[in-house]
Amino acid sequence: MSRATADGYSPARAILVSSVAALGGFLFGYDTSVINGAVDAIQSEFGLGSLFTGFGVASALIGCAVGAWFAGALSDRYGRVRVMLVAAAFFAVSAIGSGFSVGVADLIVWRLIGGFGVGTASVIAPAYIAEVAPARLRGRLGSLQQLAIVLGIFAALVVNAFLADTAGGAQESLWFDIAAWRWMFMAELVPALAYGLLALRIPESPRYLVAKRRFDEAADVLTEVIGIQDTDGKIADIRRSLEREDRPSMRDLKGKRLGLKPIVWVGIALSVFQQAVGINVIFYYSTTLWQSVGYEEGDAFFTSVLNSGVNVAATLVAIAIVDKVGRKLLLLVGSAGMAVSLGAMALAFSQAVGTGDEVSLPDPWGTVALFAANGFVIFFAASWGPVVWVLLGEMFPNRIRAAALAVAAAAQWAANFLVSMTFPVLSQEIGLTFAYGMYATFAALSFLFVWWKISETKGIELEDMSEDVPSRPRRGRGAASPGG
Repeated sequence: MSRATADGYSPARAILVSSVAALGGFLFGYDTSVINGAVDAIQSEFGLGSLFTGFGVASALIGCAVGAWFAGALSDRYGRVRVMLVAAAFFAVSAIGSGFSVGVADLIVWRLIGGFGVGTASVIAPAYIAEVAPARLRGRLGSLQQLAIVLGIFAALVVNAFLADTAGGAQESLWFDIAAWRWMFMAELVPALAYGLLALRIPESPRYLVAKRRFDEAADVLTEVIGIQDTDGKIADIRRSLEREDRPSMRDLKGKRLGLKPIVWVGIALSVFQQAVGINVIFYYSTTLWQSVGYEEGDAFFTSVLNSGVNVAATLVAIAIVDKVGRKLLLLVGSAGMAVSLGAMALAFSQAVGTGDEVSLPDPWGTVALFAANGFVIFFAASWGPVVWVLLGEMFPNRIRAAALAVAAAAQWAANFLVSMTFPVLSQEIGLTFAYGMYATFAALSFLFVWWKISETKGIELEDMSEDVPSRPRRGRGAASPGG
């Protein structure tokens, strides 16, 4: 059956609607990283110890797991775009509530609400982008999610640094006698409103439209966004991949062994490894981390922004090459590079001298730690950062995509919570050498997992993905070889 694209078709429309969906990723990055510049001020203002500081930072991640868990079912029932609007509302409410919180208890509530938005966006954006992207561009467009996330992280760090510098410190008063750390949270309202307004302007996913038997609308999206000329044939392919007698539900993920289908376990493992290497420690705690080894507050903010800028640049590299070299090779290179970089960080922090507030890294170990941290960010951002989101968006069959992605994303947020919650205790009670050594071990294990369980998916139509064998397409009409 023909997969010809319409005469004169331009991918600009697919890029545009994918970029709007990826705005959820921008808010995802901003919301999860904005705490970086505020954590010390919050700890001081509310008199928190290391355990409660970790919980305050990680509390939003509980909301992320809950939001991710329910996002798949909601998007199957009400549509991808409507759920984007719900996520935008969560972000807006959280921004205002967090900024005006009067104690740690209500701050945690508002952060949980923001987490609902982050978790929802983490499911909807990759699912939507995969469903509106032409197969040949799916890797690059799917990577827009991670680019948006790192841009959101970068924006949060820049805003934090600007507000703290303007006020003379994160705890100092700024406009209207409101502390700078509160403005850090409230600034999120601007992109939240933009996300909601722009989401109203993009079309619904063609695969959702077919599932709801809105075939004319689906044909329009297939032609205008994806560039399919033979829309009748494509709709028939989608209908076959969606064939079922009951409404989509979590029961669809049940497998013969270990309770879930093999492909779902692969998605869960990818998600957990992405977080177990400790990447979000860099973005949640980096300002505090660099201060703890001798950097002044202004220099620590600058170093955090530098890490984030490196993250953005490396993600752009991944976008440029993911559809050329494929997913598996990027993951393998990334795992190896992260293991080496994290090992170097562990070694550097083992050389720290002093105690309490007087800890510092003597020459040349401060420089080694800085280069190793940026090396770690580069390897993650060029591989595991974007590629995991690409795979989660494309590796599941149409029939179970939203539900499977929801489970994988919920597992990712649960792992993120555990890493973020335990880092203050690990770093302050046991030591940074142990913490980074543990993350290096997980990076090495992720290499073995990818080598063993992941097969290439570039260039494969979504309708040809199998739910029985991890990441391997079904052989048949329209299926390309695993190598693309």
